[in-house]
Amino acid sequence: MVEQYLEFLNNLAPWLIPGAKAVFSHKITIGVWSFIKSWWWIPLPYFLWKWFLFFWGWWRTLHIWVPGQKPIVLDIKIPASGVKPIRAMEIVMSELYQAIYRPPDTWEKWIEGQTQLSYSFEVVSIEGEIHFIIRLRGRQMRNAIESVIFSQYPDAEIAEIDDYVKNIPSDIPNNEWDLWGSNYILARPSPYPIRTYDFFETEKEPTEEKIIDPMSSLLEAMAKIGKGEQLWLQIIAKPISERDFPNMKYWSEIKEIKEELSRRKKIAPPSRPIILEVIDFLLTGKMPGVKKEEEKEIVPPEMKLTPGERDSLAAVEKKESKLSFKTVIRFIYLGKKDFFFKPHGRIIFSYFASFSSPTGNSLIPKGQPIMTKIKKSWFLPINLFAKRRLYLRKRKLFRFYKWREDPFYPRATEEGTFVLSTEELATIFHFPAKGTTLAPLVPKTDMKKGEAPSSLPWE
Repeated sequence: MVEQYLEFLNNLAPWLIPGAKAVFSHKITIGVWSFIKSWWWIPLPYFLWKWFLFFWGWWRTLHIWVPGQKPIVLDIKIPASGVKPIRAMEIVMSELYQAIYRPPDTWEKWIEGQTQLSYSFEVVSIEGEIHFIIRLRGRQMRNAIESVIFSQYPDAEIAEIDDYVKNIPSDIPNNEWDLWGSNYILARPSPYPIRTYDFFETEKEPTEEKIIDPMSSLLEAMAKIGKGEQLWLQIIAKPISERDFPNMKYWSEIKEIKEELSRRKKIAPPSRPIILEVIDFLLTGKMPGVKKEEEKEIVPPEMKLTPGERDSLAAVEKKESKLSFKTVIRFIYLGKKDFFFKPHGRIIFSYFASFSSPTGNSLIPKGQPIMTKIKKSWFLPINLFAKRRLYLRKRKLFRFYKWREDPFYPRATEEGTFVLSTEELATIFHFPAKGTTLAPLVPKTDMKKGEAPSSLPWE
C-alpha cells in the first residue's frame, strides 16, 4: 500500500509543479512511517495530562474520601420572639467559616482525595410548614456548628433529621410529580456586592416597627404553599481565600475593578500603521515610538469620581475586607400534578429582587441552559426534542440539588458560581430579625430554656 502511494505521488509531481522530479524516496518514507508507528504515543502525555489529573482527583475524592464523610442535616427552630438582629447572623457566618475552613495540602488532595467542605443553607416549605436547615458533609462537625449557633441564638433548638429530599421520588418528573426551578447568578462581576442588611436594619430606627426584613415576606409566602406542594431554597457556600485559592477569577476582578473605578488604569493608545509613523517622521522629524512625557494632573483621580462611582468603590473595598464564600444558589418548586401551580414558585423572584443595588449587584435567575425552560429554535428539527430536553433539564436540576453540587459538576469550572461575603450571605439566609412577625407555620421555640436555680434543695 505504501509503495503504491509513493508511485502515485511521484507520477503526480510533474503535473503539479512543471519540471519537478520524483522526490519521494521509498526508503526515507518507509523509515519515517516506521518511526511514527513505533513512537506515536510519546506526545500523548503532553495533551492528556490535564484530563488524567482531573479524572484521578475525581476518583480519589468520590471513591476514597467521600464515603468516609457522613452527611448531617440539622433542623433549626428559631426563637419565638426573634430576639436577635440580622447582623448577628453575620457573626454566625464568620464563625462557621472558621469552623470548617481547611484547604487540603498536596498529599491530602491527590492521594487522600480531600476537598474543602461546604455548607448548604436551606429554607424549605413542605406543604406550608417551614424549616431552616443546615446540611454538611461531616458528622463530626455537629458540635462545632451547634456551639456557633447557640453563641448568638441561645434559645434556638437544633435537631438532626433525615434528608427531606429522600421523600421525593428520584425519577422526578414522572407521572405523579413535576418540578420547576432555576439556578441564580450575579448580574455583574462578583466583586460588586448586593444590597445587604445594613440597608434594611440600622441603629437609627427608633422603633422596631420600622425595621424591614425581606425574610419575613418570604416566610409569609412560603407558609401559603398548600397540600401536595413544596418549595426549596438552597444556598451552597464553600469558604475560600486568596492565599489558598489564588487561581480564582474573583481576586483579579477585584484589582481590575478598583483600578477602573479609581481611574488609575490608563488605556494604552491603539498602535498606528507603519506608513503613518513614517509620514509623521518625515513631517515632524520625531522618531516613532518615543513616549511623550506624562502630564501631571493637579486634581488627583480619586477627586474626579462621581457619587455613584465613589459608592461602588467603597462597596467593593468593604466586600474585599470580609471573609468570602464560593456560592451556588438555586430553588425548586415541586408538587404532585393535581396540585402543581407554577406561579407559587415565583415568590423566590420577588425575594431576591429586594437585594438589588443600583450601584452594586443583583441576583437574577440563570436562563439557558439551567433554568427549566426550553426556548424554541428557528432550526425546526431540534424543536421535536423540546419535551425531552426539558425533561432532562429538570432531572439535572433535581439531581444537583440532591447532591448539593455546582451546576456543572464534576467539571472544575467557576461557571454557575459566584462569591459572596459573610455579610451578603447573612442577608440572604438568616432567622427573622428582631421586631418582625413570624409566619404561623414557622417552627419555633415557645419558651426560654435555662438552668435550674442554685437555691433548689439537693438530696
